Amino acid sequence: MQLDNLTIDWLGHDGFRIKAAGLTIYIDPFQLTSGEAADVVFITHDHFDHLHEESLKVIGKPTTVYIAADQAEAKKKLRGNVRWVKAGDTLTEQGIQVKVVPAYNVRADRQKFHPKTYGGVGYVLTVGGKTLYHVGDTDPIPEMSNVGGVDVAFVPVSGTYVCDANEGVECVKLIQPKIAVPMHYGAIVGSDADAEKFRDLAGKLTKVEVMPKTT
Repeated sequence: MQLDNLTIDWLGHDGFRIKAAGLTIYIDPFQLTSGEAADVVFITHDHFDHLHEESLKVIGKPTTVYIAADQAEAKKKLRGNVRWVKAGDTLTEQGIQVKVVPAYNVRADRQKFHPKTYGGVGYVLTVGGKTLYHVGDTDPIPEMSNVGGVDVAFVPVSGTYVCDANEGVECVKLIQPKIAVPMHYGAIVGSDADAEKFRDLAGKLTKVEVMPKTT
């Protein structure tokens, strides 16, 4: 996806690469076997499909900065230039304006995966003149309505551990982004059909981009 001077690639599952302002930025890279070296990597939580050590080895370089949810398991796995964050934090890293927001399950059958006390997060990034909101592993939550001004929202659609397609639409209603991109399918759980259902439903509210996977 090209937005003015900003390029977004979907890497599968919850993983994205963003190129803007001379930076190569990753969010939750997973199952990468190759890739451009990262300037900044954002990690939403410490589950293996989000903090994927093998992928980080592929894209890491000595100067890579990792911004990660402040969790005990993450601290066992991540080394180097790490900025530990929690919901409510704001910071600027290499010109990227970062707001750290909550991400959690509210449905009773999912709370064992991402309870609010677990400390998983989402990220609101302003870079290249655009505001991007990666919601993390979450259900629709009221805090989403507080973000505002979102150009692109990355929304899970697979169900099981996170929003299904219908709940992803509820996220869109709360966030009101200019563009919504489905994620969290095609790897651990979920399929193209989930993304297509989300596109059909959320497309009545905003523009939806079902992105091809970049390998």
